[in-house]
Amino acid sequence: MEKEKIEITSEGHERLQAELKNLLDIERPKIIEAVADARSHGDLRENSAYDAARQDQAMIEKRISDLEATLRNAVVITPDKVQGSPDSIGLGSKVIVDFGGEEENFTIVGAAEARPAQGFISNASPIGKALDGRRKGESVKANTPGGLIDLTIKSVDNSRR
Repeated sequence: MEKEKIEITSEGHERLQAELKNLLDIERPKIIEAVADARSHGDLRENSAYDAARQDQAMIEKRISDLEATLRNAVVITPDKVQGSPDSIGLGSKVIVDFGGEEENFTIVGAAEARPAQGFISNASPIGKALDGRRKGESVKANTPGGLIDLTIKSVDNSRR
């Protein structure tokens, strides 16, 4: 059974590749050394440093596995693959929206690269879905977990998608 393809921007693909490289080349060797060092301190049944190092190692290995799966199934969305007109919102668009007097900047990205606190929102999120295909000047409603919100699109920049 083939895994579902994951849409991702070229910047997001590069960021995930860099994170994977860092984990493989730097973090994994460091944690292997930390586990070996903690193991050398005697009885493993009462060795909290060993337990902590093994937990860290498990987290790193899980992240490596997740990144490898994401990158294996990633489809990098380039400008020629974006649906809609050049001035409409899609994957890779940088947008400024008005939330009842407050302006917010977002970049629309694939779910695998979403980081809402840094302004990267998923195209599959309620706001991402509400903005998809829309243009500057349009007003939309997004049905979020916090309730229905009104958004007015102030600008759309597709120069990097």
